[in-house]
Amino acid sequence: MASTQKQKKAAPARAKVRPAGFPTRQQVMDFITESDTPAGKREIAKAFGLKGQEKIALKALLKDMADEGLLDIGPARAFHKMGGVPKVTVLRIVDVDDTTLIATPERWEAEGQPAPRIRVVERGKRGALTIGDRILARTEEAGKGWLAHPMKKLAKATEMLLGVVEEMADGKLWLRPVDKRIRKDTPISDIGTAKKGDLVLAEPTGRPPRISARVTDILGDPFAPRSFSLIAIHKHGIPHAFPEAVEEEAVAASKLPLHEDKREDLRHLPIVAIDPVDARDHDDAVWAAPDEDPANEGGFKAIVAIADVSYYVRPGSALDREARKRGNSVYFPDLVVPMLPHQLSSDMCSLRAGQDRAAMACHLVIDAQGKVKSFRFSRAIIRVAAVLAYENAQAAIDGEQDNELLEPALKPLWACWALLRKAREKRDPLALDLPERRVVLDEWGKIVSVAVRERLDAHMLIEDYMIAANVAAAKALEAKKAPVMYRVHETPGRDKLVALKEYLATFDIDFALGQVIRPSTFNQLIKKVGESEEKEQIMTQILRSQTQAYYAPQNMGHFGLALGSYAHFTSPIRRYADLLVHRALVGAYDLELPAPKDRAIPDRSSLSQEDYENMGRVGEMISGHERRAMEAERETIDRYVAAFLSAHVGEVVKARITGVQNFGFFATVEGLGGDGLVPVSTLGAEHFFFDEAGKALQGVESGDRYTVGQRLELRLAEADPINGALRFELPDNPSPRGSPLKRDRTRPKIHRGRPTNIRHIGSSRGKHKKR
Repeated sequence: MASTQKQKKAAPARAKVRPAGFPTRQQVMDFITESDTPAGKREIAKAFGLKGQEKIALKALLKDMADEGLLDIGPARAFHKMGGVPKVTVLRIVDVDDTTLIATPERWEAEGQPAPRIRVVERGKRGALTIGDRILARTEEAGKGWLAHPMKKLAKATEMLLGVVEEMADGKLWLRPVDKRIRKDTPISDIGTAKKGDLVLAEPTGRPPRISARVTDILGDPFAPRSFSLIAIHKHGIPHAFPEAVEEEAVAASKLPLHEDKREDLRHLPIVAIDPVDARDHDDAVWAAPDEDPANEGGFKAIVAIADVSYYVRPGSALDREARKRGNSVYFPDLVVPMLPHQLSSDMCSLRAGQDRAAMACHLVIDAQGKVKSFRFSRAIIRVAAVLAYENAQAAIDGEQDNELLEPALKPLWACWALLRKAREKRDPLALDLPERRVVLDEWGKIVSVAVRERLDAHMLIEDYMIAANVAAAKALEAKKAPVMYRVHETPGRDKLVALKEYLATFDIDFALGQVIRPSTFNQLIKKVGESEEKEQIMTQILRSQTQAYYAPQNMGHFGLALGSYAHFTSPIRRYADLLVHRALVGAYDLELPAPKDRAIPDRSSLSQEDYENMGRVGEMISGHERRAMEAERETIDRYVAAFLSAHVGEVVKARITGVQNFGFFATVEGLGGDGLVPVSTLGAEHFFFDEAGKALQGVESGDRYTVGQRLELRLAEADPINGALRFELPDNPSPRGSPLKRDRTRPKIHRGRPTNIRHIGSSRGKHKKR
């Protein structure tokens, strides 16, 4: 017994005896640090030719080094220097510094040491990485920091859960998700200080299938004013708080002198800004007058004056870095998340009536046929005569409202626009006049109405002036061979055109794929449809067949506008792309102004070397930010619509079918929007065929057919403001189920997969397969 105990005590001491030629601690450390590939126990043993007992000794050595804080173990059991980063590891992108993405290790367990900020080096086009993305990367130390070379973009890990705390009859707490795509609630394991009904952020814990939620942040009452916007901000990770340094720089920049003597003085002109009635900032104003040059008889001169944001937001500044990180302003019904701090976005850069403002002026000469004969750009000082709502400007032109600017400003603007419209009609751009929803709130943030925004001539007038200035900016930069951040809209791809052809065939409309596709091709289709019931859904389908527009320094033209060269120049307060175009114009046309006396503000307002070198990367980033903003804005509108309709649950509403799937069809309330599902299980006991090509469900016995675009009356069964979801039923169904806010968890679960009363029809209409 005593002998056995001695052997047990002696065993560890024997393990520490190193064989001859066994690597030292430093040799092991050097190998791990210098290895190009992850170094686990097997790789180390192979490198030093270790076998048998030597491998056991190596295992003990590595354990000792880990215990002593020299080594750590990462993914795939590979070792790396403690406080260092594995050679190949998973990183999460957390920030953007200028144009460089910053990542941190997804797992970091070095006690007492902050996770390193690793610069991501992208080579070639790997797919528009952005904040929140996960990558598998090869890492290396460089100077005092670390570099990461992306190898692969990974699927996003389970993100924070955003939802509302619900208490069931049995007292258990559940997290109800705000995302309508997530159909499962999550049990709450740790509620913290949150209470029933709170909107919260939670992190998932446990392993599938037993995932629970631990509440980390309380966002408040989900029905309070601004909550719908907060949901979108948190869900999409939209930066909404400015760092203190950025706010301070905005205050300093707003005090820069205008340099009136160095700018073209346009304060004598009756320039007007025409904007939505609820506009939060005003970054464009317009003026026009008949051209007095006899060589341009019947023509006009026009000025599109844009806020000179590049004067205040300079390359390399904290303001610039934050603006690039945001990419654009995000507009919600109750608030705006601006690209720039309020000192600039809604004050010094906003073209307020009666106040001197710095502007970048685009001077246009337009001939009698509406063609822009010439253009030039200048840094100017302007004083806007008035800021008018679209409705007021239109009422003045229509003689329904008196306005002292009617003769000196509005009538010349409309007369010049008549020429621009003539040129537009000749160009024949894509004409999809689809309704836009507008949510009107009272001063307490409660919904007054949800309605389709009226489309006026005043809207089209401003659009055409802005398009003319945008084209001029692109062409002016091309003339100087300067870099351009183009707004690109490519021709639709064949796969989408094939889908459109199949869809149009269900209306007996021919669409030849062999023809050259132009915007006019689609306009002719719309004319064929005329004012029939199907017009809106056909226009929607045409819109879905289009490619998504994006920003890039390579010119691929703008298909929708039927333009060869197009850039965004007219909204630098709210779009970073426009700011880059302004900077390029400053450099190309020598429009630089004296350097600021405040040394904290960079000297130049033209493109920096970094701007030049990173145009492609920045284009990808801001295109991604734009898509993020559009999705957040659309989802928020859906939530407001659902909140507005929640008072009408149980009522029969006029609706239109917007989509059909094998599990049911989606419909929208006429004039309001907001898609809701009619489950096929509620259509009765008969079997339904799913006609994929015709996008329809058809009853076998009755022949009842539900197809895209069909108008019908439906009962609103549910309206869930938290996730923006609606559910409808046919009017002759039994009484509607209650609001989801008071739903009963004991009711039967919806069956996943194809409903039992569905049969499927493939791509050929009229033929079906029985299962």
